[in-house]
This record gives sequence, structure tokens and C-alpha cells, in this order.
Amino acid sequence: MASSIEFAEFVMEQLEGLGMLRMRKMFGEYCIYVNEKPIVLVCDDVVYIKMIPDLELLMERAERGVPYDGATERYILDIENRDLTREVIAILEEATPMPKPKKLRVKKLKA
Repeated sequence: MASSIEFAEFVMEQLEGLGMLRMRKMFGEYCIYVNEKPIVLVCDDVVYIKMIPDLELLMERAERGVPYDGATERYILDIENRDLTREVIAILEEATPMPKPKKLRVKKLKA
């Protein structure tokens, strides 16, 4: 089951004021970027975040899950808890490196 655009937009609203936000649809699900860093996955209308050491204490009671087949386990973020969300996103944004630029593929034509 894919995530609804309404839920993804709700997540974006909850993240307002935490930096530059953008959402990208991928395979019926959504990735939300904060300051151009991939921070949040929205899959099946559930909000997933990376499990990093800096979040262990803060998220110790959080549910965990796998957003899609083949993915690593992640924390499930209670997006309606604004105080927790703001704290978690600030930690993740600082700890997440900028994605590496993609190299352009050039097709060679046969002579």
C-alpha cells in the first residue's frame, strides 16, 4: 500500500520551520529532505527515521520497523509529537551528510 499524498503533506506541515523542506515521490512512497539532506521516509503512511547512536536515548521507547523490503530497520517517529519531532530532526539534520552529486552518464555513439 502506498502512502497518501495527504499524509505526506501533513508530515511536511509538521516539519515547517525546521529548515528548507522538499518532498520527493519514489515508488509510491515519499522521501522528505531537510536542507537537501534525506531525513524522513514516509512509507505506508508511517514516518521512518534512521537509527543513529545520537538518537538511542531519545528514541529508546519508539517503535521500530522496516519501511520496505530490503531496507534496514528504522525508528518510527510519532510525527504528531512536535517537541520530539523537532529535537529528532535537528539531530538527524546535523548528523546526515549531504548526498554526493550524481555523475552524468554520457552515452557513446557508435561511428
